[in-house]
Amino acid sequence: MMSLIEVKNLEKVFESDAASTRALRGIDLTISAGEFMAVVGPSGSGKSTLLQILGLLDGPSSGEYFLSGRDTKTFSE
Repeated sequence: MMSLIEVKNLEKVFESDAASTRALRGIDLTISAGEFMAVVGPSGSGKSTLLQILGLLDGPSSGEYFLSGRDTKTFSE
């Protein structure tokens, strides 16, 4: 069965003048079509950041994200 979502070594770093904040570190995730999942964790653990990237509202700082087998780096705005 083909993966609907496949994430490899996903990272997100927010940069500011004062500091860098690492929101995601090395996330690997595979979700198949028809599969259910939940994202849980304490406040500040990167749940919203991960979901924004998976929903294509934001992009990762590094790593790979494939949606239905297509590399999301190739998607237009």
